[in-house]
Amino acid sequence: PAAARRGSWALPAALVRRGGLVGGRWVETAAAFPVQDPASGEELGRVADCGPAEAREAVRAAHEAGAAWGRLPAKERSLRLRRWYELMLENKEELARIITAENGKPLKEAQGEILYSASFLEWFAEEARRVYGDVIPASAKDRRILALKQPVGVAAIITPWNFPSAMITRKVGAALAAGCTVVVKPAEDTPLSALALGELANQAGIPAGVYNVVPCSRQQTPAVGEVLCTDPLVAKISFTGSTATGKILLKHAAGTVKRVSMELGGHAPFIVFDSANVDRAVAGALASKYRNSGQTCVCTNRFLVQKGIHDEFVEKFAKAIERELHVGSGFDAKTTQGPLINEKAVEKVERHINDAVSQGASIVTGGKRHSLGKNFFEPTLLSNVSTKMLCTQEETFGPLAPVIKFDTEAEAIAIANAANVGLAGYFYSQDPAQIWRVAEQLEVGMVGVNEGIISSVESPFGGVKQSGLGREGSKYGIDEYLEIKYVCFGGL
Repeated sequence: PAAARRGSWALPAALVRRGGLVGGRWVETAAAFPVQDPASGEELGRVADCGPAEAREAVRAAHEAGAAWGRLPAKERSLRLRRWYELMLENKEELARIITAENGKPLKEAQGEILYSASFLEWFAEEARRVYGDVIPASAKDRRILALKQPVGVAAIITPWNFPSAMITRKVGAALAAGCTVVVKPAEDTPLSALALGELANQAGIPAGVYNVVPCSRQQTPAVGEVLCTDPLVAKISFTGSTATGKILLKHAAGTVKRVSMELGGHAPFIVFDSANVDRAVAGALASKYRNSGQTCVCTNRFLVQKGIHDEFVEKFAKAIERELHVGSGFDAKTTQGPLINEKAVEKVERHINDAVSQGASIVTGGKRHSLGKNFFEPTLLSNVSTKMLCTQEETFGPLAPVIKFDTEAEAIAIANAANVGLAGYFYSQDPAQIWRVAEQLEVGMVGVNEGIISSVESPFGGVKQSGLGREGSKYGIDEYLEIKYVCFGGL
């Protein structure tokens, strides 16, 4: 197969699967859809194009496996998840190559994602044994009150392409630890990572039907998504993706009143106050903005820099971009900036730049497509940006950093909070009083103070406003997959 003819960066044949995973079996379909390398446009192979029938079959398989999995002692579920984690570490190089091939991110970033991804299986393997209930003091002498926590049931997991492994394990680790079973619908651009995780789940002894995967093409996605959100056997939906799609799924899920958690779009502000250490702010800005070529939900989308240090920050930021960022194939060791996922993503970056320049913004560095190919774009920095420009009103999801100059703290807070979404926010300051004020006033679910990278397995990940519902990771993440049952013992 084509995937095996790739020299030093060949896809690992032992982990590459082409069929869906339903009830522990690899399922082929009459049609298949192509998976492409975004760097070269080369077809990596074709994957089974599952439709509503396969989705319903996967839901039934998960439902049938649920009773036995949920009744397993927590220690046993923990050991299976722990073994899955160990297998991910043993195969981390192979899994990273799959991510870089189908997603395009630099191999070093892909390796980091696999370690991050595996850490959720490790974390929730431990949390599986800490699902505690309560004994509640009763008001009557002859009663005892208990609160038990039990799995919600089958969970439908719908994941994006930008972190094709970590967005699965962050959800699935919690679900399986709680005693739920899952049906995963991976993004059409990056199904190979989800299927490779399925192969390792089988090897880890995760029982048939507990982890199911239904890959599908863009054309089949709406129908498959509707099945997962309306089938009465599905008790829970967990989705990461755009706010617009999340609203559609919420409408579908309402018909059967499913539990829902969603991590939706962001529009992260990055505020640099006059009191900031400018060099540290530049380093944080570089990490926050350009990781995965700007294609993360928590990437900075708007830089707000106070007038006293504005010029110094822009000058140093531009020099850091030109010195430290290197565009290329993710398999090139020097690359820090891989391709965008597709040409549509490139076109959005171009549209935001053209709109800003037409309204008076200045291109400090970058600003155009890279000569390497149609999906590559130069890391770009804009100054003289206003809040009327598209790049400060919409999430770009690309390597574009627009800088807005502001005068006062109150002005910066007002600009930052004007968005109808609130996932992550960042600011740099060395004034303790200001740090408390701003951290409390920013309308986001996660705040980075003098730090540009904030995601970790121990931390609750999620947003406010239209950035979603619920939290993932941390000790709170498992609660999204548990119901509380009240038990009253009377006549004692």
